[in-house]
Amino acid sequence: MPHLNSTIFRPSVLTLTGIPGLESVQFWIGIPFCIMYIIALLGNSLLLVVIKVERSLHEPMYLFLAMLGATDIAISTCILPKMLGIFWFHLPTIYFDVCLLQMWLIHTFQCIESGILFAMAMDRYVAICDPLRHASIFTQRLLTQIGVG
Repeated sequence: MPHLNSTIFRPSVLTLTGIPGLESVQFWIGIPFCIMYIIALLGNSLLLVVIKVERSLHEPMYLFLAMLGATDIAISTCILPKMLGIFWFHLPTIYFDVCLLQMWLIHTFQCIESGILFAMAMDRYVAICDPLRHASIFTQRLLTQIGVG
């Protein structure tokens, strides 16, 4: 009777190679990514501060934009630091658990972003098709529930 192999392979450390064939120029490839990351952080942070400070922007559409800005900061912060670590500091290793966490965070924030875009579309639909009831449908309570999840 054949003996079944029940070995489970679970590496503790993964090695990310960066861009194969372009190892010599990865430092230069990282510069535009860093610039885009800084612009995304500054732009979305500015958006969040302006919406928080200006009371007239506490409307559903602007609150949805603030939620999108926060998720954009979260997604870019999940991806870019490790990517720049690979490009600039030649740190290609990542622990398996950290890799799983990073993948989970990326997919979670992308799902949240899709949900916010859907809520924005519904907000505009109600504003166009039923403008008299828009304020009673999209209340602060509903926006809080959408924002929390």
